[in-house]
Amino acid sequence: MKKFLWSVLLCGLAAIPAAAQAGGGAQMAAPTDPLAAFVKGAFKSISTNLIGSAEQMPEANYSMKLGTMPEVRTYGQLIGHVVNANYFYCAMAKGEADPQTADYEKTAQTKDQLVKAMHAAIEYCGTIYDSLTDAAAMKMVTPQTPNGPGRPALLVGILMRNVGHNNEEYGNLVGYFRAANLVPPSTAAASGGRRGD
Repeated sequence: MKKFLWSVLLCGLAAIPAAAQAGGGAQMAAPTDPLAAFVKGAFKSISTNLIGSAEQMPEANYSMKLGTMPEVRTYGQLIGHVVNANYFYCAMAKGEADPQTADYEKTAQTKDQLVKAMHAAIEYCGTIYDSLTDAAAMKMVTPQTPNGPGRPALLVGILMRNVGHNNEEYGNLVGYFRAANLVPPSTAAASGGRRGD
């Protein structure tokens, strides 16, 4: 998992200078904080897909499961899991206790509750991503746990773990869309709503 996240990060950073030089000879200015710009962009992109997933899936499909094994989550439980995880990682990044005591995976019952919870979780995370600079990204933060301070970690590492987990779970959400014969948000955005990969 760590190798995957660092590969994504390094590929994204390598693409920034190339993008800055693209455009028919006209050179675009590179971002002031290229690392922060990449991390912010990655979070914004996956957040759009996660919010779209919560909003666009019909409520009747929130009880849908892919498979019969008891540990397989329903669609609603998976949305709740993503909400929980965003609070977990972003509280860690902020060096504060998780502000949510609710376990959305287990307690949220309706689509409306989960859509609101997803918006709130993304908004909570947005404050740390929006304020990120390259200098801040390389600082160590001390996560707060119910048992006291945790092991210090690099801020950008925590933020990219959240992005990586969000992408992993979005991949799972796409499976539910396909099984329901619906177009996932990312595909709809790329193809103007036409069905495809």
